[in-house]
Amino acid sequence: MIPERESVLHSWCVQASWDAPTIVGGAGARFWDGAGRSYLDMSSLAECVNLGHQHPRVVAAIRDQAERLCFVTSSWGAGPRAELADELLRRAGFDGGRVFFTLGGADANEHAVKFARQASGKAAGAVITRDRSYHGASYAAMALSGDSRTQGVVDPAVFHVLRVPPPYAYRCPFGSKSDAQCGELAAARVADVIDHEGRDKVAAVLMEANAGTNGIVAPDSFWPALRALTQEREVYLIADEVMSGFGRCGEWFAWQRHGSAARPDLMTLAKGLTGGHMPLAAVLLAPHVSARLENEMLHTGLTYCGHPLACAAGVAAVRAYEEDSLIERSRRLGARLFARLEEMRNKHAVIGEVRGGHGLFAVLELVTDRASRKPLAPWPQEHPALKELVRRAREQGVSFAARGNLLLLAPPLVIAENDLGDALSLLDRLLGELEWK
Repeated sequence: MIPERESVLHSWCVQASWDAPTIVGGAGARFWDGAGRSYLDMSSLAECVNLGHQHPRVVAAIRDQAERLCFVTSSWGAGPRAELADELLRRAGFDGGRVFFTLGGADANEHAVKFARQASGKAAGAVITRDRSYHGASYAAMALSGDSRTQGVVDPAVFHVLRVPPPYAYRCPFGSKSDAQCGELAAARVADVIDHEGRDKVAAVLMEANAGTNGIVAPDSFWPALRALTQEREVYLIADEVMSGFGRCGEWFAWQRHGSAARPDLMTLAKGLTGGHMPLAAVLLAPHVSARLENEMLHTGLTYCGHPLACAAGVAAVRAYEEDSLIERSRRLGARLFARLEEMRNKHAVIGEVRGGHGLFAVLELVTDRASRKPLAPWPQEHPALKELVRRAREQGVSFAARGNLLLLAPPLVIAENDLGDALSLLDRLLGELEWK
C-alpha cells in the first residue's frame, strides 16, 4: 500500500513536510497510534472532540441507525433529522424557527449568508466580518474570513464582504484604554460601516461569538453591543458557533453567557454538534428569519444534508452533554484551567496574556518582551521554541495545539482532572526549559 504521506493531500501544511503517526484508536481524552503510543488530547484535535473519543452512547447510536437506515435524501423525512432539529431549536431558544443541516462549518457559514440575503431581500447585500477571523476554507468562506493565510487567494469584494478590525483587547486596533472600551469601539466600528454603506445595502454581520483559532476572545462588552446595534439597524446578526458551541465556552452556545437579549438571528454549528463522530453542521434560523423563507423557493441543497447517520450521532451527542452535565463541568474545569495558567503567567515572562476560561478553552499569547508585548514572531509565523514545545510534549504523551504565537488549550470536556493537572504541569516545565528569544 502507498504510504499516506505519498497519497493524500493534507490540510494546512506543506505536503513534503507532513509526517505523522497513524492513529488507530481512542477513548475519552486519549488516542493512540499503531505503535501503541498514547496521547492525551489537549486540543480536542480540531477543537471538536468535546465528548471525548469514541463516546459509547454516540457510537451506539450510529451503529443502531446504520442497521435501520443509512441514507435518505432531504426530500424524504428522517426521524433523527427531525429529533435533532427539535433539540437544537429548543436549546437555543429558537422555538418556531428552522434548521438547515450541512456537512461542515464552511458550508454552514456560506448557507447562513445565503439565507440572510434571501430573507432580507438583499440578494447582493454586503456581509460584515472581522479581521483575524476564520469561517472556513471554501472560496466564499475564505472571503468571509479575515485570515492571513488566505488573503491572497480570494478577493472579499467579489463576495460583497466588508471587514472591520477585531475586538483584540491585548493589541487593540482602536488604541483603547481598557478591555471594555476595546469591545465597545469594535462594535461601534460595525455600526459605522453599516451607516456608511446604508442599512439597505447590508444583509448581515457574521462574527465568532467567542473562541476561535485566531486566539482572540472578545471582551464581555462586545457581543451585547453588537447585538444591540444590529437590531437597531435591522441587519441580521449571524453567530459563528462552530468552535465555541456545545460547552466549549461554558454554555450550550457562547452568546448565551450574555442572556437571551444577546440571541442572534442566525447561528452556525459544527464540530461539537456530533463531538467529531460524524461530519455534520447546521444553520439555525430564528422564527422571524425562517418565516420570510416559508413561501419562497430555497435554491440550495446538498446531497448529504441531514444525513440520518450524522443526525443520529448529533441527537446522541446533544443528550450526552446534558445527561453527563458536561456544560457545567466545562465551566467548572475551565475556571481551574484559567487560574492555573494565570499562575504560569506570573512565573514565565514569555506568557504575555491568558485569555478565555469561560469553559475548557484558553489561549496563551507568547511574547519576547512583556512590557512592549512584542510577539515571538510576526503573525502567523510560529517560533521554533514553540514548535519544540509541541514536539517535546508529544514525545511525553501530550498533544498540544499551537498557531503563530499562541498555545490553544481545548481538551475534551470529559478529561479527568488529574490528567488535566498533569498536562498543565508538563506545560509549566517545558515553558521553563526552553529558550524564548
